[in-house]
Amino acid sequence: MAEFDYDYFVIGAGSGGVRSSRIAAGHGARVGLAEEHRVGGTCVIRGCVPKKLLVYGAHFAEDLVDARRFGWNIEGKSFDWDCLRDNVLSEVDRLEEAYKSTLTSHDVSLHEGRAVLADKHTVEVDGKSFTAKYILIATGSHPGTFPCEGSELAITSNDVFHLEKLPKRIVIAGGGYIANEFAGIFNELGVDVTIANRSDRLLRGYDHSVVERLQHISTVKGIKFLYNAPFEKITRDADGVIRIVIPGEGEKEGQVLETDLLLAAIGRPANTKGLGLEEVGVELKDNGAIKVDAASRTNIDNIYAVGDVTDRVQLTPVAIREGHAVADTLFGDNPWTVDHSCVPSAVFSHPPIASVGLTESQARDTLGGVEIFTSDFRAMKNVLADRNERSLYKLIVDSATDKLVGAHLIGPDAPEIMQGLAIAVKAGLTKKQVDETIAIHPTMAEELVLMR
Repeated sequence: MAEFDYDYFVIGAGSGGVRSSRIAAGHGARVGLAEEHRVGGTCVIRGCVPKKLLVYGAHFAEDLVDARRFGWNIEGKSFDWDCLRDNVLSEVDRLEEAYKSTLTSHDVSLHEGRAVLADKHTVEVDGKSFTAKYILIATGSHPGTFPCEGSELAITSNDVFHLEKLPKRIVIAGGGYIANEFAGIFNELGVDVTIANRSDRLLRGYDHSVVERLQHISTVKGIKFLYNAPFEKITRDADGVIRIVIPGEGEKEGQVLETDLLLAAIGRPANTKGLGLEEVGVELKDNGAIKVDAASRTNIDNIYAVGDVTDRVQLTPVAIREGHAVADTLFGDNPWTVDHSCVPSAVFSHPPIASVGLTESQARDTLGGVEIFTSDFRAMKNVLADRNERSLYKLIVDSATDKLVGAHLIGPDAPEIMQGLAIAVKAGLTKKQVDETIAIHPTMAEELVLMR
């Protein structure tokens, strides 16, 4: 008789948990998986996948305008929010079923309910107990909320996909990628958008040049920005108008923002409360995330954690790779760890940003000498469309070695272009090797091999 019910029990059926479960089962492990909400997690159900579909839908606003310069006459165009929303939700449903089917085909036992640790080898799911040799915590994160009166009047990114109708005005609190992505979506769909950021910078961690370009383009498109604007109090009148009080001095003293909808996009704390972690003795960071080593192991030798719940790099592909590494290490006789350096990322704003490696300021702070190569241009499509929106490409090179150490792009399809470029940066290719590569013409990406 087996010592445990399962060899491996995973708490959380998001991207990291599903991948780890599937790989472990493929290695022959008996795997249990618990999920209290929906299979697929943040990315598939209420994050990057449905949000990217909204980005696609919103971008038609510009495409339909630009089409006239390309000879297309589109009369009587209109937008139906219900259609876009319902089609996006339908696609989410389809993907969830696909994820469930994958688990079934790999003989992973899915337990739908909230899982709590009873001890280092026991998990309780809605009153049922299961034992496991190894346990993985992959519970992800959740949208942060305001630490002020009236915070319950704000919606979060989870709620955007279920709006009954579009507001006339929206205030988006935050300056990160979620705030800027939804600002672009709502703006393209005709909503009056204000970004209110409690600090003085957008998109911390991204290169200053591309962030500055995004702010300029967004401002031209009508998005308003308010900096150093923490919220003191939020109220809603009988007529439904939300009023946000911002403390300050001088001109800002007693400033009040009025809006029809308030979206909180102020970070994503880890989902660690109520899991029994403290009772079992799992060590947490000061921000509540789970502390792990390079192999994703906690201080309890048989308990691991991956993804947003560890607050290392909150990106879906990172969680997937971490979960894969744990499964291979424990059950595949192939121990390996994830390299969290040089991780490419994107902001699906309008236009999008893509980044990998060191920013210019980081490179100047850490390297002896740096060379910066830039290309500032209008995409061919924008030229004919008479759209005065300029792209910016930037390469960061270590002067001592000629190696690419960073790349930062803003412009149409920047994330698609960046994926290939990220390989070059990760592999440590030199600027000379980039220069020796023949361009594909005419493309925007050819600018990357023409910088001198």
